[in-house]
Amino acid sequence: MAIRVKALGGSRLVLLFLSLGLLLAAQAGKILYSVPEETDKGFFVGNIAKDLGLQPQELAERGVRIVSRGRTQLFALNARSGSLVTAGRIDREELCAQSARCSVTFNVLDKMKLFPVEVEIIDINDNTPQFQLEEVEFKMNEITTPGTRIPLPFGQDLDVGINSLQSYQLSSNPHFSLDVQQGSDGSQQPEMVLQSPLDREEEAVHHLLLSAFDGGSPVRSGTLRIRVQVVDVNDNPPTFTQAQYLTSVPENLPLGTQLLTVKATDPDEGANGEVTYSFHNVDHKVAQVFHLDSYTGEISNKEPLNFEEYTVYPMEIQAQDGAGLMARAKVLVKVLDINDNAPEVTITSVTTAVPENFPPGAIIALISVHDQDSGDNGHTTCSIPGNLPFKLEKLDDNYYHLVTERTMDRELTSRYNITVTATDQGTPALSTEAHISLQVTDINDNPPVFPQNSYSTYIPENNPRGASIFSVTASDADSDENGQITYSLAEDTIQGAPLSSYVSINSDTGVLYALRSFDYEQFRDLHLRVMAHDRGDPPLSSNVSLGIFLLDQNDNRPEILYPALPTDGSTGVELAPRSAEPGYLVTKVVAVDRDSGQNAWLSYRLLKASEPGLFAVGLHTGEVRTARALLDRDALKQSLVVAVQDHGQPPLSATVTLTVAVADSFPDVLADLDSIESSTDRDNSSLTLYLVVAVAAVSCVFLAFVIVLLALRLRRWHLSRVLQASGGGLGGVPASHLVGVDGVRAFLQTYSHEVSLTADSRGSHVIFPQPNYADTLISQESCGKKDFLSAPQSLLEDKKETFSQVNFSE
Repeated sequence: MAIRVKALGGSRLVLLFLSLGLLLAAQAGKILYSVPEETDKGFFVGNIAKDLGLQPQELAERGVRIVSRGRTQLFALNARSGSLVTAGRIDREELCAQSARCSVTFNVLDKMKLFPVEVEIIDINDNTPQFQLEEVEFKMNEITTPGTRIPLPFGQDLDVGINSLQSYQLSSNPHFSLDVQQGSDGSQQPEMVLQSPLDREEEAVHHLLLSAFDGGSPVRSGTLRIRVQVVDVNDNPPTFTQAQYLTSVPENLPLGTQLLTVKATDPDEGANGEVTYSFHNVDHKVAQVFHLDSYTGEISNKEPLNFEEYTVYPMEIQAQDGAGLMARAKVLVKVLDINDNAPEVTITSVTTAVPENFPPGAIIALISVHDQDSGDNGHTTCSIPGNLPFKLEKLDDNYYHLVTERTMDRELTSRYNITVTATDQGTPALSTEAHISLQVTDINDNPPVFPQNSYSTYIPENNPRGASIFSVTASDADSDENGQITYSLAEDTIQGAPLSSYVSINSDTGVLYALRSFDYEQFRDLHLRVMAHDRGDPPLSSNVSLGIFLLDQNDNRPEILYPALPTDGSTGVELAPRSAEPGYLVTKVVAVDRDSGQNAWLSYRLLKASEPGLFAVGLHTGEVRTARALLDRDALKQSLVVAVQDHGQPPLSATVTLTVAVADSFPDVLADLDSIESSTDRDNSSLTLYLVVAVAAVSCVFLAFVIVLLALRLRRWHLSRVLQASGGGLGGVPASHLVGVDGVRAFLQTYSHEVSLTADSRGSHVIFPQPNYADTLISQESCGKKDFLSAPQSLLEDKKETFSQVNFSE
């Protein structure tokens, strides 16, 4: 129990006994407080933090707040002290009218949990008793018998309890006294009683004062002036046809609608029989809603009826004739509720973003539904669409929890727009929608995915280093970092070397690059695994196999296996007997190509022969056969040059020189070879001498030619100087870049020299073929003079020698 004393105004002291002040009891699970009305803003109501078992600073940290509906927020939380205080002035009469007990209920929300709180508003004596009218007038016949009772208007005090109206007092008058009757509902009904007969001629008008007092401290009072006019005899008062009138009307009745008509009759004649109607003892709010025609007794509404405010409007109608006699009847207007209020949906607390692995049963929002109608019109149901992973759980007092019903998948739905529909059970039913937008945040629950289970690609060999050879791309259904992918290669080795020395991959784009030039003859395919990792926590990964197949290029010349190039200084000789018939197999050229496919297909042809037409070579077999019969005039030693060419693009080739000895037996071959070698040595010595002399002669001729050209150049320069000195007109002619005399122009010659090596390393030949001239001396007079240039060629015209050699050319 707590007692608070508060002074309201300088002239009045109010001792407020808060017998239930600051009372916290577990009554129906509610936290109970009490507070007097008319307190200032910030008035202490109770320590809500303590009653919730929290520290004051935890109120803000936990987001504790007040949730209420249907009225202005009357209370607030002081986050510093943890107290419940008033948010403004509280008028008990405005909240609860004249209810015996006035309380305000609301809920305190703490992390989706509701704690009901009830605060009783204690009445103070802040209202004065009042009469609806300032003055009333009664007409009484002078023959009215003593003891006649005249009902007086009763006063109204908006306060309750001891502060409400407690007593009446009538001013002193010898003819009238006051008698207060106790009503069935406990109300006091004042009546004025005639004590002694009236005499209009003695006193036509009597003035009285009725006072109403409350029981507050200090006592408040209100007054009503009463005017009693004494009239002549009127022996019949008005009479209502019904003692009580009852009608039922819907609350949506249009303004000005006639509700009912009261009827009172008076058998007197003239003014004594004229009846007028008026309200008597009607609440001022009710009087503002209805209109009474004082002559016809018709009652109509001048303001809208509201079932939520009044279910029944009680009225008392007074009928009075011209002589002042009165009669009264009760009128009850029952208001029928119609479904004119749609449910109110309030999202009290809501979570706007949740992870996709949010567990089932987790609370998303706290929803409050309220309908001001009553009965079925006020019964509400709350629902959400059935295709959502959520459900509504109903709590007490029309509160609902929106909870998850199953786990969510952001990759399927990243945002939910939840429509909460509250529908009442009226006819027709009214509904209200509220919308909740919920963002589903991503978790790393999806690994990267490659569109194919495996990849293969073909690249030509001899690729440039650093070239892009392939690109892989994976996708990840997650977002942000969970969906960002990096690529790498699984560790592996190729022919003992790490895979990373052959290829690399761009970690961001998935593009593979060759780190070296691949050789089809070294390996023909690479098999590796590409890894894709996302950047989630923990990271997820996947891999895919990639096969890289090399395409052969024609990068290898044919290799001649037979006849092999001798390594011991000897000369390989093939034997052909003189008696050989056409088609005789002399030997076979055997060659291979390291390439594959078309690049390794070989064809053979006879490139050169010392005796044309004597031998033939198989195109695909490489077999060297005689093309005709051998004759006595055929040389004993024949030289053949066989070319082997593949079918690549471009084709590559190799040549081999064969020496064929013509003899009937092997001893003859040896004797013939000895004579051939001796003759060859002598011929080689003579030929070498001739070549040296020829080269020396050509060099001397060339040197003499250059000297002559220089002399001619000097002579021309001298003549031009003489002409300039003599004033000739040749000074402006530009000097030619060529040496020329009398129209002859000379250019330097260039010679091509070919050196051929024999299979025998002990001897060689320097051959000077016919010169290739870059330019020649051309003149109309000397265009046919070339004899001094043909000397080197004449040295070799009749010389026939056979060489065993291998030449490679493209």
